[in-house]
Amino acid sequence: MDFPPPLPRLFAALNFAALKHSGQLRKSADMSPYINHPISVADILAREGGVADPDTLVAALLHDTLEDTDTVVSELEGLFGAQVAAVVAELTDDMTLPKPERKALQILLARDYSERARLVRLADKIANVRDVTHNPPAHWSLERRLRYLLWAGEVVGSLRGVHAVLESLFDEALEQGFARLTALAEIEASTPSASAANALTGS
Repeated sequence: MDFPPPLPRLFAALNFAALKHSGQLRKSADMSPYINHPISVADILAREGGVADPDTLVAALLHDTLEDTDTVVSELEGLFGAQVAAVVAELTDDMTLPKPERKALQILLARDYSERARLVRLADKIANVRDVTHNPPAHWSLERRLRYLLWAGEVVGSLRGVHAVLESLFDEALEQGFARLTALAEIEASTPSASAANALTGS
């Protein structure tokens, strides 16, 4: 089957992902439309990492469609080709498994990812670490945010050696994340609770 040239394919993938993720919101504090995330992942690959391979960028835009929407592999194969569908399938968690098992499997499976899947996962983790650092879900505690950063570091540790620039960007995001969250934890620890504050003021 013949597929459109790179730019129309990217627009087609963006349109497909936007339709599939329609109505879904990110868990971030600003509750932004979910489609912003795959766009961010593709942007990190192309603009920050200099990745120009069309199948990688298309897979980035589609990387959560199998996991989070009613999309099936055959749809992706028919519209975007077997290579793109295979990359998205590699990156898709088995949602029938408990979350701790899924997280452990991401670390293990990342060792055997194809190059395209490694690139997309790396950009995905850069985007998520930045969000957890600066725009986390409103209900996430500092401890949970720190745990996420540690886990993301383990996942990326399993796929290193694929793209030096993106790995450096991840390391920078992780370092900034730990620094920011550690500072916030220190402020939180030094701030009296409301009851203690009331006792100090006699109110």
